Amino acid sequence: MDADHNRSALNLLQQEIPHLRRSALGLTRDPHYADDLVQECLVRAVDNIDRWRSGTNMRAWLLTILRNVFRNDLRRARRDPVQGGADEDALCVPVPAAQEARVALSEVHNAFLVLSEDHREVLLLVGVEGLSYEEAATVLEIPVETMRSRLARARKALRRTIESGRAAPPDPRKETRGG
Repeated sequence: MDADHNRSALNLLQQEIPHLRRSALGLTRDPHYADDLVQECLVRAVDNIDRWRSGTNMRAWLLTILRNVFRNDLRRARRDPVQGGADEDALCVPVPAAQEARVALSEVHNAFLVLSEDHREVLLLVGVEGLSYEEAATVLEIPVETMRSRLARARKALRRTIESGRAAPPDPRKETRGG
């Protein structure tokens, strides 16, 4: 690829960093690990910038890289818990404030943390990052209909958890995958 393409791609990449950080924080629930994850994602993206095609969705491309780095870290952590994964002691647990809006936001946040990784991912991509169903399905490497049904189940699970009043931050060591 030519230098102009790479320069243009790097400018687009820079604009996506806040979105990457928000997504990484949603995946990891640890600000320090999220920063490390974004950094590794950016290193890989810059190293492979010639693979990105002009006119395609830069955010979707970067979120795919971010997700793959995260999944690789999870696999590494399962094989060797000392070397991989987030620092569990660094988890941030929100403290509810006295104001009703702050309490409600805290309940939603805690309910979100209780969701399975699959449900958090789909809600982050569609609800927070604003990706279309098709783009989110591409990032998740699943069929669009699977993504739609997963999103519906994620919304239902989030609503049910909030309504039950049992939303508490999960123990990341016991995280399960849902569909």
